[in-house]
This record gives sequence, structure tokens and C-alpha cells, in this order.
Amino acid sequence: MSLAAALLAVSAFAQGGNTGDGGPDGDFASLSERLLNLEKKGDGFNLFLNYSSSFQLDDSWHGAFRAKQLRVEMKGNLGEHLSYRIRHRLNKSTVAMSEENFAKATDVMSVTWRFNDKFSIMGGKMCQFWGGFEFDENPMYIYEFSEMVNNMDNFLAGAALLWYPMPGHEFVLNITNSYSGRFADEYGWAPATVDGTLLQEATLPLSYILNWNGNMFGGLLETRWSVGLYNQAKGYQDYMAFLGQKLVLPRFQCYLDWMSAWEGLDRLRLATAEIGGAGFQTNVHYNSFVLKANWQFMPGWNLMVKGMYDTASAPGFDNYRQVTSGVCSLEYYPVQDQDFRVFLAYIGHNYNFDAAVGIPNAFTNRIELGFMYRIKAY
Repeated sequence: MSLAAALLAVSAFAQGGNTGDGGPDGDFASLSERLLNLEKKGDGFNLFLNYSSSFQLDDSWHGAFRAKQLRVEMKGNLGEHLSYRIRHRLNKSTVAMSEENFAKATDVMSVTWRFNDKFSIMGGKMCQFWGGFEFDENPMYIYEFSEMVNNMDNFLAGAALLWYPMPGHEFVLNITNSYSGRFADEYGWAPATVDGTLLQEATLPLSYILNWNGNMFGGLLETRWSVGLYNQAKGYQDYMAFLGQKLVLPRFQCYLDWMSAWEGLDRLRLATAEIGGAGFQTNVHYNSFVLKANWQFMPGWNLMVKGMYDTASAPGFDNYRQVTSGVCSLEYYPVQDQDFRVFLAYIGHNYNFDAAVGIPNAFTNRIELGFMYRIKAY
């Protein structure tokens, strides 16, 4: 594989592959092939280590080396019908949550059965099938998430029915838990109330998502759209919509995401923490807009630019929170057949709050120098 081809594969992976699986794995040599000369006979077992680390310097001139991501991933296809995927974070709590009995450190533990070319069913712990390309992207390649995605709890136990009516189009019905711990644990303010009224757990605290993934015009345009709702507490429902569209050119890729949440009960908890009051905020509205571009301006190099605009509203506080964020990264790929990059990145946030909230405006900066390596061990 040429360096240019490897770079394009890495870029396509970083952008997500419209697969609901964080993107394609790319055509990279495994360590077992390179070091042990082991010939791989099938696709039944694939082992990856997702590792990202950097030296970070903030605007107060505080600097430190930090591990950004450390996740082990195993997945494979066992014949034509059965496949599995496991992804576990090695730098997060391994305590089992009270509702699902999965640890927060476990992102994915799922099994998929493919009935035929048209239908599959998935069960276990999974990343919910919300749309948007930022949401689908491998977290290792995200320098900074939008406010909405950064505050979501989206790795949950459930099931998904996948339908492929025609080439390039996938529809998903996804039903999962609404939270991984029991209601009292998730909303651990004892007691959890709204205006002094005690909240009661919903009889079926589940989320329901409809998702469409499209690939059109020979792969030039991709879409990831979804709508869904969460049941959490009795009398309160949260609704969300994600619309993501991506342009894919040989040396330039760009996506635009719009994500919106109408929360009967403040699931993201930003408004609850910032506005205060007696218990949870209700009828909160969040918006996130994400525009991201990758440009492979010469072999072995990539320029990434990302802009985000996030707003929050609550009763009596329309658009009280407005956050404008920017990320720029220069990336170098020194090894032809490895998913490895060295980067220099800038991340900035401008926070503007309505004066009635009483939170001062702020501007933050961060510079990172580091590397990302998706190690294909086998």
C-alpha cells in the first residue's frame, strides 16, 4: 500500500465509514503479520489497541502528559451469519453498573446475527444508533467533541434490527436502556425532584431510535440521520434528532452535523447545573452544529479543521448558553502500512452566558502535541 493510499484509508476511518461501527478498519498490516510472519486465514478474530497520548498546554501555562484514549477492541465474523464486537476502556472505572451489570469502561459487547442480505439483528451493549458523523467517529480521533455528544451517555445495553433494502442504504430500529445504572443511581441527588416533586422512575426506562444511513452518487455523499426518544421518569420524555451529511472526495472530506435535543427532563444536566433551582430543570432545548473538514494536501500529511456551535435554552432563559469552539490539527503519517499519526493541535472555546444566569463569560485555549495509533495486533 502506498503512503497516499494509507493516508486516505486513515482519513476515511477517522470520518466514520457510515457503518455505525466507527468507520472501516482500513487495509493495514497487523503486528502479527509484520513481526511473526503469521498468515491470517480468516476474519474470525481481529484485535486492535486504540491508543492516543499527548502533551497538553492550557492557557494558564499548565502542562502535562496525558493519555487521551486507551481502548482494547476485538471483533470478527464467524461464517456468513454470526459476528461479534468487544471494546473496553482500560483507563475508566470497571465497577458494574446497577441496572445493566456492565461497567462504564465497557463500550461495546455485542453479537450480531445476519439472517440474509436484507436483515440483521444485534444484541448486547452497543453504541446507540444516533445519526451524525461526529457521533459515529472513533473517539480516539476526536480532539474535542461538541457539547451535546460530550455530555451524552450513549453506550447502553439493548437490541437493534437492521434492514438493508437496497445497496448503499441501511435502516435501523434501536431499542436500549435509557441509563446504565438504576434510576436512583443515575440521578443521585437524593431525592431527585422537580420543583419539590419527587421523581419516579418510568415503568419502561427505554430509548427508541430510528436511524437511516445512506451512501449515494458512488460514495460522493453520505448521510446519517436519526430521530428518537428517551423514557426516564414518569411524565417526562426526551426527544432528539441528528442529521449528518458528508462530502467525500479523493483528497478532501467534509461533514456537517446538526444535533438537537428537546428534553422534558434535563438529561444532559448542563442547564440543571448552571441555572440551579429546586431539583432538575425541565423543558430544556440543546442544539449542536458541527462542521469538520480533512484535507490531504500532500502525501503523508493531513490538515483537519473543525468548528462547533452549541446552544442551550430553558424556560425563561432562551439561548442562555452559547459556545463557539474551534479545532485545528496538522497531522503527519510517518509509516505507510500503519494507522499511526503524529499531530499538533489547537483547541479553543468561547463561552457566552446570559447575564441573568450569573456565570461569567470565558475563553479557553489548549495546545496538544502527541500521537494516535490504532494498533492492529492481529
